[in-house]
Amino acid sequence: MFKNFTFLSILFLYAVGFSQSPNLSANTEVSILTCGRGEELYSTFGHTALRVKDSVNQLDVVYNYGYFDFRAENFYLKFVKGDLQYFMNVTSFEDFVFEYQSDKREVIEQTLNLPLEKKQEVFDALNTALLSKDRFYTYKFIDRNCTTMIVEKINGLYGKNEIQKLDDKTISYRTLLYPYFENYFWYKLGINSVFGAKTDHKAEKLFLPTELMHSLDQAKYNGKPLVSGTRTVVIGEKIAPNFSFFNSIFLICVILLILISINKRFLFNIYLFLCGFFGLFLCLIGLYSEHQELLWNYNALLFNPLFVLIPFVSKISLKKLNSALLLMLVIYTIIMLTKSHLVIMFPFILAHVYILLKMINSNPLGLLPSIKKNRT
Repeated sequence: MFKNFTFLSILFLYAVGFSQSPNLSANTEVSILTCGRGEELYSTFGHTALRVKDSVNQLDVVYNYGYFDFRAENFYLKFVKGDLQYFMNVTSFEDFVFEYQSDKREVIEQTLNLPLEKKQEVFDALNTALLSKDRFYTYKFIDRNCTTMIVEKINGLYGKNEIQKLDDKTISYRTLLYPYFENYFWYKLGINSVFGAKTDHKAEKLFLPTELMHSLDQAKYNGKPLVSGTRTVVIGEKIAPNFSFFNSIFLICVILLILISINKRFLFNIYLFLCGFFGLFLCLIGLYSEHQELLWNYNALLFNPLFVLIPFVSKISLKKLNSALLLMLVIYTIIMLTKSHLVIMFPFILAHVYILLKMINSNPLGLLPSIKKNRT
């Protein structure tokens, strides 16, 4: 499919490159396409594209800012660092719809109520960008993606922000994203572990496809609704994955309970070392990456990098170290009291408190059994 899109794009670039953009007819329609969620992580939040249809000029194309090249050198390092180049491509409406029909993902079209000169303006701007470096952009999860790029193009027609977010701005980005991972526990745990303080800010930025769709419904131009009509192009199937024990918080709870039940110091050392290594990763990736969402990650207080020292310190130093780690866990728990991901982190909090108390032979209220030592 990617090869077909690329071939179509080359043909379109050739046509545009050696002739001016055609003058659109009065029958031209410019519309926003909002695509439903997919099962892959990169498609979890849906997609936004822009369609230009002119039956007189036999033109029906979709401009799409959601492309990236898996074959790019050091692809994963660039993605993590935050300097991976996404780009705009163009394909026929027929091929665009076929892809979403194949994936059974919903596509909703909102036709914009624009005067002809504005339609021509956005059409020319897109074609100009397609032939210049403006075709490429550095992807940012919240600040710059397929949705924000389309919003910029439409708002650019007026020189002001006609399209603004209307959905709830009082909740955090993290809370806004949380429901998208329902029954995808490992995605939910991974995303909420690596995301830092920025995702706890109020979700004032319009960056999700569904939010753009809702905002367009309420937007006005010269006192008139910006959307003249809405229709469903593809009737999708709702993603409702069946519950799986192996893709749920219960698996984590069982693993941690087994670890605690075995009650062996060497297992505690291995577990805490791995957690500390992960915490070190969270700290380093925040320094390495240009994704603002990864900065100032307080989850490093739970998966504390200092855990890596535990197997190697003396008993006297261990007691001081563990006391400091327990204090950091208390701070982390206080921070988490108002956070949406407290539930999925709570088993780790309890397990870490238990293990650290056991390793310094502390036994509040006499509730904890003695730790089992290794046989020599």
